[in-house]
Amino acid sequence: MTAPLNPPPQPNHQPPHDAWQAPPAGYGSGPEEDGPGIRTELREAAVVTLAMTVAGLLLGVLWWWLAPHVPLVSDSSTVYLKDTEGEQAIGVDGTFTLLALAFGLAAAVLVFLWRRRGGIALIVALTAGGILGSLVAWRLGIWLGPTQDVVAHAKEAGKGVTFDAPLELGAKGAMLAWSVSALLVHLGLTALFAPRDPDPFQSPYQT
Repeated sequence: MTAPLNPPPQPNHQPPHDAWQAPPAGYGSGPEEDGPGIRTELREAAVVTLAMTVAGLLLGVLWWWLAPHVPLVSDSSTVYLKDTEGEQAIGVDGTFTLLALAFGLAAAVLVFLWRRRGGIALIVALTAGGILGSLVAWRLGIWLGPTQDVVAHAKEAGKGVTFDAPLELGAKGAMLAWSVSALLVHLGLTALFAPRDPDPFQSPYQT
């Protein structure tokens, strides 16, 4: 009686769809793939910041053009408001704030239409660009407006003659209106219309 022959060893067959198998070489190589993306985001953020800063020139011109004039009058010794109950000074701040809010809305919409996504870099760019643009607009409006030397201006105008006060921004909080408007609108657009990232915990073999 012969001993039974041992069956030859069978090769190991890996299941065709093993969820725990190692990914192919080069898959998800973070430094190689993230580097260009980060550089691109920083470049885009720099463009947004620069564009908003330059747009501050337009905001400054519009503020100088649309802001109400604050009338002053001199009696040769004192300069005072001609209309003590007037609201022109409040209107100056309100004009700057409304224009800044509109510029923030426009900036957020344009940036979203350009990239259609969010990101920390764009958020920082919208914040910094709004602040820088407001600073440029503020300084340009003051430079375009009446002289800051009220005494010399009063002497030039003469006694009892009405002249315009320097263009001033009393509410410094208006300098943040552009950034706040841009951030809120951009975050809203991103939440509503930006493409969603795939769920990282979803199996690639699920249908």
